[in-house]
Amino acid sequence: MANGIVPSSLTLGEIESALVGRLRSGGNGYYVAVLLSGVLMLVGAIAALYATVGGHHTIYNVTREIPWGVLISGYIFFVVTATGLCLISSIGHIFGSKTFMPIAQRAVFLSIVTLMSGFFVILAEIKVPIRMLIYNIISPNFTSSIWWMGTLYGFALCLMIFEFIFLLIGRHRPAIACGFVALLAEIAAISNLAGVFGLLNGREFWHGPYLPIFFIASAMMVGASAIIFFQILAQKVNGEPFTPMMRTCLAGARKVAILMICIILFFTIWRTVSTLVGMPNGQYVGVMAMLTGPYALSFWGGEILMALLAPLVLYILSRGTNIRMMLLASGLMLLGAFFMRYNMVIVGQIIPVYIDLNVTGFTELLQYFPSTNEIIITLGAFGLTGFLFLLGEKIFNGHKVEDH
Repeated sequence: MANGIVPSSLTLGEIESALVGRLRSGGNGYYVAVLLSGVLMLVGAIAALYATVGGHHTIYNVTREIPWGVLISGYIFFVVTATGLCLISSIGHIFGSKTFMPIAQRAVFLSIVTLMSGFFVILAEIKVPIRMLIYNIISPNFTSSIWWMGTLYGFALCLMIFEFIFLLIGRHRPAIACGFVALLAEIAAISNLAGVFGLLNGREFWHGPYLPIFFIASAMMVGASAIIFFQILAQKVNGEPFTPMMRTCLAGARKVAILMICIILFFTIWRTVSTLVGMPNGQYVGVMAMLTGPYALSFWGGEILMALLAPLVLYILSRGTNIRMMLLASGLMLLGAFFMRYNMVIVGQIIPVYIDLNVTGFTELLQYFPSTNEIIITLGAFGLTGFLFLLGEKIFNGHKVEDH
C-alpha cells in the first residue's frame, strides 16, 4: 500500500509544501463545500454549547416521558455507520479480498470520522460531558450496557486511529492487528448499543433478542452504501477517472448493499407481521403508529422507500456500472437510514408505559418533535463529517493505495 501522505525521504519543509499544494489543488466547488460544511459544524458546536449553558430541559424538546430525542437518533446513525464502514474495510486489508482493497484505507478513515461525529452528537446530549469522561474511568459500571457501549466505541476509535496511521506509513502487519481488534470492539459495541434498547422490559416496542442482529446487518447495509457514496464523491473531488479496479470495487460494494437490503427487508416484514398477529399491546401500538399513524410518512417514505426499496431498485438497474445511479441510490440510503434510526428511537417512547392499564392521562400516544437547537446540532454532526472528509481527501492524497 502506498504512503497516504508523502514519501518518508522528504524533509519537513517539502512535506509542508506538498500538503499546502494539495489543499490548493481544489476547484471552486471544493472550497465552497469545505466552507459550508465548516460553518455547519461550527454552528452545531455553538448550539451544543448554548444548550449546555442554557439547560437541556429548556432548549431541547425532550421530556420525562420522552427523554431520548433526535440527538440519540443521530448518535445511533453515525456510530452504526462507523461500524458498517469498519466491517467493509475489514473485507479488504484484514481478510485480504483484493476487490475491496482500493477502498480499505478510505473506509477506515471514514469510520473514524463518522464515529467522531457520533461522539459530537452524544456529547451535546449529555449535560456535562466532562463528568462522563471522568467517571467512565474512575467509576465503571460493568453491568451497564451503556458503559460497555461507550467504552468499546472509545477503544475502537483509538485502535482505528492507530490502524490508519500504520496504513499511511506502510506498516501492514500492525495495521491488520489493530484493525482486527477494532473490528471485534465495534461488533461488541454495536451489540451493546442494541442491548441498551433490547433489554428494556418496560419498552415492549424495543424489547427482544433480535435488535443486536438487526443492528449489525443494517450497519453492513449502510456501510456499503456509505463507501459507495463517498468514493464517488472522492473521485469528483480529486478529479480522477474511475479505473477498472475502482469500478470492480464499487460493484462489489453494491452487491453487499443489495444482499443486506434484502436481509433488512426480511427482518422488517416479519417483525411487522408477527406484531400484528399477536405481540403485546405496546409493540402493536408502535407498529401501527408507523403503518397508519403519525409516523407513517417517515416509515413508508423514509425507512421503506428511501432506505430500502429505492436503493434496491437503483442498485439492480445500475448493474454496477452506472455511477450516477449508484450515487443516487447510496445517497437515498444514507438519508433513509437516518429516518430508520429516528423511527426506532422515538416510536419506542411515544407509547405510554401505562397504556395497558388505561391510566387517565396515559391512554394516547405521546408527542415529540425536535427543537430548532436539536436539529442544528444534528446538522452540525453532518457538517463535521463532510468537513473532515473533504480535508482528508487532500491531506491524505486521495487515500491512494497499491497492492501489497
